[in-house]
Parts: sequence; structure tokens; C-alpha cells
Amino acid sequence: MKILITGGAGYIGSELINYLIDDHEITVLDNLMYDPTTLLRYTQHKNFNFVKGDVRDVKILRRLLSSHDIILPLAALVGFPLCVKDPRGAKEINWEVNQWLADNKSNDQLVVYPCTNSGYGVSIDGSVCTEESPLNPVSLYGKTKVDAETAYKNVDNHVTFRLATVFGPGSRMRTDLLVNNFVLKALKERLLVLYECEFMRNYVHLADVCRAFKYVIDNWDECKNETYNMGNDALNMNKLDLAEKIKTHIPTLQIMHAEFNSDPDIRDYIVSSQKFYDRGFECKNDLDDGIKQLVKAYAIIDSPWYANY
Repeated sequence: MKILITGGAGYIGSELINYLIDDHEITVLDNLMYDPTTLLRYTQHKNFNFVKGDVRDVKILRRLLSSHDIILPLAALVGFPLCVKDPRGAKEINWEVNQWLADNKSNDQLVVYPCTNSGYGVSIDGSVCTEESPLNPVSLYGKTKVDAETAYKNVDNHVTFRLATVFGPGSRMRTDLLVNNFVLKALKERLLVLYECEFMRNYVHLADVCRAFKYVIDNWDECKNETYNMGNDALNMNKLDLAEKIKTHIPTLQIMHAEFNSDPDIRDYIVSSQKFYDRGFECKNDLDDGIKQLVKAYAIIDSPWYANY
């Protein structure tokens, strides 16, 4: 089948291609606003095609949409700092483009959309968030992603994922994601200063996210027209527990608790992905795997250029 991946040069997309390209023809649409080299390894593959362009260009989008069977709309301004910096771009790219895709795709075209756990905002009374839990995004990023999810849920042949906080090395590295960021600071500064150290978050390895996309495509009839939380249920943990886990790999790390300042990121939730597990999926990469891999990756890179700021 022919798959269109918008934003395919990014953190998830540039890895996801590797899981799909042997069985499908892949076209990536990306403006290459970050690292233009993440896709070079695929140029020798006969199933790879690339179009440089802005996902907001309707002429390009219309031409590509009409010739593909599966749409993976990954293009986004990801994270609340970047969305605050460019709120208009966040609205256009994260929501309006996806509304257009939902309105213009045919009923036969499949779409797999990555929303975010951020839609839950702050869980009520520490209750576990399932797909039936109310959505209460506390950032512009979360709000635009939830609006896009709603657009796709109103059309046939969709799957929407609510992704946990992703970690692990990738071709287009993200050093601003919490696990990735904590490991980098542990290595370079030997110090983590924790704000709201009791705040809970759910995590998932990048490789498992890629496997999840492939899984729903390969098992479409069993998975279609549903929303799934997509995280590792064994990795619902607070910031202090995360820091202590990292310290087991980097013993020189010092952990400090900030008593007077607050974290502008107030997300705090426990999430269950049992619904997706019941479809037959299981995560295969744990936090120890990811930390070990990140330590090796940061021996190669350490630049903040790899963050979405």
C-alpha cells in the first residue's frame, strides 16, 4: 500500500519509516525545519519518496492525498513551549491541517493519528485515565491535538493514539522530552533539580510507538475506528522515581528538590493502555533499555539544537 507521512523527518516519523518501508511505498512530506539528514538512510530504498514542502500548502496536500492509501499525519509543532512561541502555527499545523485531511480523505483511506496523553491534563483524584476519561488539556499544544483527534474520530477508517511521553534515541533526536532530557542533564551536569517531583507521567519507548503504528496497520479490521492510549503501563511514575532510576545507571547524579519554584508544565496523570493491549499489542522496551541507549547516544551528541524550542 502507499503511505503518506506528513512530518516524516521528525523524531517519530524518521524511525517509523524503517518499520514500514519493506512492505509499503512511503512518501514523506516535510519542510525540514530541523535536521535535514534524518532521511538520508532511506534514499537507497526503492520504496522511499520525499516531497519538500509545508503541510499547510493545500495544493501539495491535495495532490498527495489523492494518491495514497494510508495517511499518517505526524506533522506538528510539538510541546507547549514551541506552541506558546508560535500559537498561530500551532493552530494551523496541529489542528486546521488535520481538520482538512479529515474532511477531504475518502472513506476507503486509512488514517492513524498520534494525539497525546497531554489531553488528560491533570487526572482527577489520582484516578487512572482510560480512553473514556474526560479530556482537560492544560496547554495550547494539548488543546490543538485534542481538536485534531476529534476531527478524525468523526470519519470512517481511523485510529487515534494518545501517546505517552516518548523516550529513546532517534535519528532526529529530541533532548527536550522528559526522560531524554533528564538523562542528558545527568550526564553533562551531574545534577537534576526537580520541581513538583510527585507529578505523575506515563512513558513509552520510541521503538514501541513505531511498532504500535505498524501493528494497527497490519491488524486494521480488529483495531479500526477506535482511540487507544499508547504507553507502557509499567512506566507510570513520578519525576522523583524517574530520577532515581536514572541514578542507578549514572551513580554520580545528584538529585535536588526545589521547594520554592514551580514547574510551568502542570500535567499530572496515570494512564492505562489496557484497551490496546487487549487487541494483542505489548510493549517490548523498558526504561532501563532506554536509559542505556540514551547514554550511548549522548556520547555522540549533546547539543540543545536537538530540542523543540
